[in-house]
Amino acid sequence: MVLKLHNTLTGQNDEFYSQQPNLVKLYTCGPTVYNYLHIGNWFGYIAWDILVRVLMANDYTVERVMNITDVGHLTGENEGDADSGEDKLAKGAKREGKTAWEVAEFYGQDFLKNIDRLGLITPQHIAKATDYIPQQLELVRKLKDEGFTYQIDDGIYFDTGKFPRYADFAHLDLAALQAGARVEMNPQKHNNSDFALWKFSPIDEKRDMEWETPDDLLEDGSEKIEASEPIMGFPGWHLECSAMAMSLLGETLDIHTGGIDHIPVHHTNEIAQSEAVTNKPLSHFWLHNNHLKVNGTKISKSLNNGYTIDNLIDRGYTPNDYRMFVLQTHYRSEGNFTFENLSAAKNRLRNWRNIAAMRHQTHDTLRDDDAKSTDEGTISLYATSRALIEALNDDLDTPAALVIIDEAFSRLINARLDDIHQHAFVQLLETIDDTLGLQLLATTPDISDDTKRLILQRQQARSNKDWKASDKLRKDIEKSGVTIRDTAYGPVWEYLD
Repeated sequence: MVLKLHNTLTGQNDEFYSQQPNLVKLYTCGPTVYNYLHIGNWFGYIAWDILVRVLMANDYTVERVMNITDVGHLTGENEGDADSGEDKLAKGAKREGKTAWEVAEFYGQDFLKNIDRLGLITPQHIAKATDYIPQQLELVRKLKDEGFTYQIDDGIYFDTGKFPRYADFAHLDLAALQAGARVEMNPQKHNNSDFALWKFSPIDEKRDMEWETPDDLLEDGSEKIEASEPIMGFPGWHLECSAMAMSLLGETLDIHTGGIDHIPVHHTNEIAQSEAVTNKPLSHFWLHNNHLKVNGTKISKSLNNGYTIDNLIDRGYTPNDYRMFVLQTHYRSEGNFTFENLSAAKNRLRNWRNIAAMRHQTHDTLRDDDAKSTDEGTISLYATSRALIEALNDDLDTPAALVIIDEAFSRLINARLDDIHQHAFVQLLETIDDTLGLQLLATTPDISDDTKRLILQRQQARSNKDWKASDKLRKDIEKSGVTIRDTAYGPVWEYLD
């Protein structure tokens, strides 16, 4: 089967290839850990989890790096200048009366906790920016040696005017951007699009996170405050990703992922500073997820609509309910979160779990295998597994994949249990779990033998038209967390809400 992905680099769905057979080098832009992540953040991370799963379904081994930005991401990004404002970690530290290190550790751990809650495949490398300071400084050193840097009062900058391809990736109109800038251009910058590689700490401020600027990175004539006092600084946000990606995965990646908001600045800057040194593509494929709105509105603090996973749990939803909600929207389409939509996803998942539980109620025998392996229903189940992967191979089309599963499950729910080929059914459930991560098998345990005996007793009571005993047995069965759905072919047990 052919895997096609929408490549921002070319603007079209390209057939995927990797540099090395069956190995994919993948980098995902991770979180800035100064606060809890909200559902809009998780919208993208779930999409990239599906990407990893689809690559694996296509027999690729995935070596993946995700960064954790724990320094250098400035608040000025929200005003159109990512090189100005306060460090977001420092802002979090002031808010909570902690050090920036403590804030980064707390919210970094919360991020990892929710990776597990959402059933995301953990990347092989989760790289903290503060653990890669030497690699970042070395990248600045190489850029300086190649003549791409210059120094101004507040740091060392990349000169985008010396990188002719700078505007190509995002198709930028640099003149229009400069004319429409929301903040005044730093008059010391050579070009409005130039960006900080290494920022100097303010002379009158002691930062929690700062490192000595090596002398060889400073331009001739730079003066230190005193002969014995170094110039302290910290990395620019864009520098971090390039240094960590290339340090762990090599100079050229197979896939780089992030949000569409990264395209015009963050990823454009990553490309410039990386390719200026290597003269090689930073990545052959660039994938970007769209935004998630809440009730049709952008997520913002003023609206208090940045719901967290804990907020959803407090309202009676599971992380898997949210995963199902995300899968209902294509990753490149703008999502819209409402609690009504989330409830619909919860109901869909509940129905799927009850269908998955039917595997405990059908058992193949040798006769069944011979009789069922070539019947239309069995062939349909096997074909559904293939059709599911084909849909996901079309640029991770999760909405189409869900429709395929719904259609197969609607046939199963109306089928006789004796007519269901257990092996084909379980294989379909395994394919769903492997590609969509919904954990249907893990979350649908069998019932106890005692409950099974109660179901048989109730069926006997119904055969004897002893409705009083049947009703009592139903109540006893429901104490075990399941209920009975009576069909023309006999009882089927399902989980209670």
